[in-house]
Amino acid sequence: MKSTFRPALVLFAVLTLICGVIYPYAITGIGKLAFSEQAEGSLLTRSGQVVGSSLIGQAFSSPQYFWGRPSATSPMPNNAAASSGSNQGPLNPALIDSVKGRIAALKAADPVNALPVPVDLVTASASGLDPEISLAAARYQAARIARAREMQPEEVQSIIDRYSQAQYFGFFGEPRVNVLALNLALDQRH
Repeated sequence: MKSTFRPALVLFAVLTLICGVIYPYAITGIGKLAFSEQAEGSLLTRSGQVVGSSLIGQAFSSPQYFWGRPSATSPMPNNAAASSGSNQGPLNPALIDSVKGRIAALKAADPVNALPVPVDLVTASASGLDPEISLAAARYQAARIARAREMQPEEVQSIIDRYSQAQYFGFFGEPRVNVLALNLALDQRH
């Protein structure tokens, strides 16, 4: 038994060193060299203070800010430690009720808005952390924000245009805009 125990213990120690120490440090080092911003969390700063990440959504509820996609994470919205979807199917009464509630909240915040409510403003993403909204969702909110900030609607639209991002590789997904970047631009402008 002693003859099999020692090689197994040595193999365990060697594999632990390779897989648990050397490999993670090597991959982390390569990531920091090749993709330094992403490896550090794609953090956004203002006046030297970290205000968020461009990869994780934040909950905004003030009428003077763009609102992102709803989050299905718990116990709080956009909880990166609890990334997940709601797992509610399209026929689930709980999903239908929550969508109706979100539509009512959007209508209450901007009762004069006659545009159709974009689906990404009332449904959570699969991760529950989506930091981006469609251009239609941003445009839907532009008039409300312009009134709340006493801006011209064209000014808000120009900020949306400036921060909009094209489809991935020119064909994958849809054009989108990062909600935190938009809100930071609004704060910087006014």
